Amino acid sequence: MPSLPVKLYSIFFKLQQRYALHNIARAPIDGADPFGVTSRRAESTAASNPSFTDGIATKDIHIDPFSSLCIRIFLPDTVVHDPTIYEDRSKDCAFVYSGYCPQPGTKHKKLPVALQFHGGAFIGGSNDSVRNDLFCRRIAKLCDVIVVAVGYRLAPESRYPAAFDDGLKVLNWLVKEANLAECGKWMGNGRRRMDAHVFDGFGASMAEPWLAAHGDPSRCVLLGVSCGANIADYVARKVVEAGKLLDPVKVVAQVLMYPFFIGSSPTASEIKLANSYVYDKSTCLRAWKLFLPEKKFNLDHPAANPLIPGREPPLKFMPPTLTVVAEQDWMRDRAIAYSEELRKVNIDAPLLEYKDAVHEFATLEVLLQTPQAQACAEDIAIWVKKYISLRGHEFSY
Repeated sequence: MPSLPVKLYSIFFKLQQRYALHNIARAPIDGADPFGVTSRRAESTAASNPSFTDGIATKDIHIDPFSSLCIRIFLPDTVVHDPTIYEDRSKDCAFVYSGYCPQPGTKHKKLPVALQFHGGAFIGGSNDSVRNDLFCRRIAKLCDVIVVAVGYRLAPESRYPAAFDDGLKVLNWLVKEANLAECGKWMGNGRRRMDAHVFDGFGASMAEPWLAAHGDPSRCVLLGVSCGANIADYVARKVVEAGKLLDPVKVVAQVLMYPFFIGSSPTASEIKLANSYVYDKSTCLRAWKLFLPEKKFNLDHPAANPLIPGREPPLKFMPPTLTVVAEQDWMRDRAIAYSEELRKVNIDAPLLEYKDAVHEFATLEVLLQTPQAQACAEDIAIWVKKYISLRGHEFSY
């Protein structure tokens, strides 16, 4: 059983979630506004810092002018021998930039890229929340990867498929950035130049400099937390369908942490653990009703149930998939069943189950510093490194 502090926190968390759901459901929504929101006021956030702090530099980018879709990049200081801060001090203005900037004309260390999708039952959470910031920093350090945390649009302001579309948009943005960075490496006479960038007519870099200098898009990993795992799995399926159209980006693996799966026919854990800790089934059902289309609400929707028959593409084309489940999570059985189906078609799909753990045990702010949360992140890093150290993986049909 979970510890007493976890049980007490679970009671508080459930009350907080029910109160938030009640307020969100009652709030007036402009269904014609596609811009949406990516965070809630009640969520505590961590400011980005482009200087290396505790081994990680971060920056926020709003990547879609037509919506609130944004990302936060987590860059480990292993990309530089000396994490020097470069400052641009102008005498003519008060603006001072004191963040890391890759030096042009030098060879830079390349790191794999991990697209991370936060949890929050589709109606809460954010990519810049304190808990997500701490978790992404941990993953960036342990895996030695550049983490791109996706700030997708939340429901009910933006119902399905907004969050899923946003996940795919970020992947396509990564493809665009990789192609721009590659174009910038060639001079007009066909000669290759080292780590240059493409500039627009005003002299501004069109390619994101951190990713252009240090990102290796041929080693991309998808990492989804709770409902973010549903988004990651959707993006993985779209990657399979796209095949070489996404070159040079290649997804070599995905990690699904306690996926937010559900279905119309309840599993044993959905019955036995319906009132489990942190997230109970009734609360999650209310979140699904706020996320899925109102007129076509169905728990066997492709966004909710990965095991519905006829779902494309065939599982045998999916990338290697690590699934993390918690013993005290009512959603565990469906995640385990999905992992088993992947193994049946010879996909490398190991399952990590943590005893006495609750949903989001490795990502909730109050549990992030527990030994179990640290062990989970280390286990993920061990498995991920097996795939990001290899090149040439392709999954298509």
